Amino acid sequence: MPRMPRIEYAGALYHIMNRGDHREPIFLDDTDRLLFLRTLGEACEKTGWQIHALVLMDNHFHTVTETPQPNLVVGMHWLLGTYTSRFNRRHELTGHLFAGRYTAIPIDTRTPGYLLAAGEYVHLNPDRPGLVPPEKPLQSYRWSSFPLYLDPGKRPPWLRVDRLLGEYGVQADTPAGRRHFLEATEARRQSQRGVGKQRDLFWRKWRLGADDFTEVLVAKLGRSPKSYESSRVRNELDAVRAERLVREELKAEGWADLELQVAPKGHAVKVRIAARLRRETPMNARWIADRLSMGSTGYLRMLLWQHSNHH
Repeated sequence: MPRMPRIEYAGALYHIMNRGDHREPIFLDDTDRLLFLRTLGEACEKTGWQIHALVLMDNHFHTVTETPQPNLVVGMHWLLGTYTSRFNRRHELTGHLFAGRYTAIPIDTRTPGYLLAAGEYVHLNPDRPGLVPPEKPLQSYRWSSFPLYLDPGKRPPWLRVDRLLGEYGVQADTPAGRRHFLEATEARRQSQRGVGKQRDLFWRKWRLGADDFTEVLVAKLGRSPKSYESSRVRNELDAVRAERLVREELKAEGWADLELQVAPKGHAVKVRIAARLRRETPMNARWIADRLSMGSTGYLRMLLWQHSNHH
């Protein structure tokens, strides 16, 4: 049976999970975990994603991710591929790191309770296998967004807390509001009521929402999810965004397309534009090299490497 294409639309919210290939570890130490978080931060910068909840386990990870633009697939391709390359390079390995297809379950944001269920599921994940001893607080598990909710000074720019706090009835990110969030989550941890139901929601469903959520998704996509041509739309949107960036840079420099064609392949202006494209868009090296008349992808990568080491 063919796989259903990913459902992508502006403002979508997902519970995302992926495991290591053959359930093997994807993090061998804390340096790997920091490397993943840094790579996730870069992915958010490129795509505009906002992370509402996160946990890193030994052989898998969970996030609750919001995509202001319909770019889930291209962003996940970059995130998983880039982290795999960096992991393999660090440990002198080759081959796949992640199991085939990641899970991405759309979450109903119209109806209260579904974001709360997703965030709670993610934050309680370390407690289920006993990674947090009963006598220790849940925030003692470092590799989760839960302790970051309680300590604003340590939050990365891509972590958004207001929506999930609002699901707990917290109207403002204040010490009192964070204390309420902590107490509610710890109470849920102690009772663990509905864990089986949550597992059913997250592992047996392709979407998490009210009964009419499927109709809402069809309306957003303009057609049945099974026939949604996400890759074509995604590629068009990404190319338009990248082209707008190129035009902006050329205008600032006082250049026209002719200057791109006749200037040397390694011209500083071209390198600067290429670096911005790599930093702010998901366009690949072939597209950038062709658009900026910079020759081979190998030469482009060398120029970008030199540029990064001087800035």
